[in-house]
Formats: sequence, C-alpha cells, structure tokens
Amino acid sequence: MASERIAVTRRIGADAHTIFTIVSDPAGHVKIDGSDMLEAAPDARPLSAAGDTFVMDMDRAPLGDIPGMGKYKVRNTVTQIVPDRLVEWTVGALDRPALGHLYGWLIEPVSDGECDVTNYCDWTDIPPEMKSARAWPVVPVSMLERSVENLARLATAR
Repeated sequence: MASERIAVTRRIGADAHTIFTIVSDPAGHVKIDGSDMLEAAPDARPLSAAGDTFVMDMDRAPLGDIPGMGKYKVRNTVTQIVPDRLVEWTVGALDRPALGHLYGWLIEPVSDGECDVTNYCDWTDIPPEMKSARAWPVVPVSMLERSVENLARLATAR
C-alpha cells in the first residue's frame, strides 16, 4: 500500500526540549493548531508514554470542509513518544476505537538552538470504505503549515 502521509517541515530557532515540552502538552495544541477547529483539551496532562490518552473538544464548522459535522469529541492515544524527539498519536472518537490515522511531531536537532520540526498526518491505515465515506484526507497542508508556524512563535517566545 502506498503511503498517504502529508507533512510540513520548518526550522525553528529553539532547542529540542522547548519544542517537545510544547507538543507533548495537549492543552497547548489549541494554540498550536490555529484552525479554530480545536476548542479545548480539558483535563489534559503532558504526555509521557505510549498509551497515554487525551480528549479534545472539536468543532469542524469553522473549517467548512465536512458539512454538518459540527462539534464533537475525540480521544487521542499516543502511539510513540521519544523525549525531545517525537510525539505521535492516533485519533478515535469517545464511542469507538481509533480510526486509523496518525498525527505527529518529529523534532530533529540541528544545533543547540535550532531544530527542524515536522508536523505530519498519515491516512495510510484507514480502511478504504472509511476513506470514501468520509472523503479522507480532510486535513490540508495549509493546516499543518499554520500549526508549524504557530509552534515556532510559541517556542521562540519562551
């Protein structure tokens, strides 16, 4: 099966630990995403291990990409985490298991004060019938770009 991953990479003038601290805290994802789709990450704690979960309140109406979807909640489950290097999670709903798509932040130190940071999403493992029923993928590159730009602002403001 061919990979269906889209990604955006940007060099950020901050150390890997600072960037990891931001992307491993689900409460901060609202500020990072910047799409008005994420409303809150209630009761979120920083992520520390595979299997950690966090619930996000979502609202697709501002994006206008899936008519009538509106507000809902998702339960995200960490699939991989490597301190100062990687945070990856799969997305599911509160009432069903993971849907098969992954999101992640990959941090590659370039020097003590700079990192190449990649934000990605991958739909490779979503069953074909779900892709056709829901018009996957629905996250445009522009959303990933906005997330990386917002992360850069947050990381360099520290």
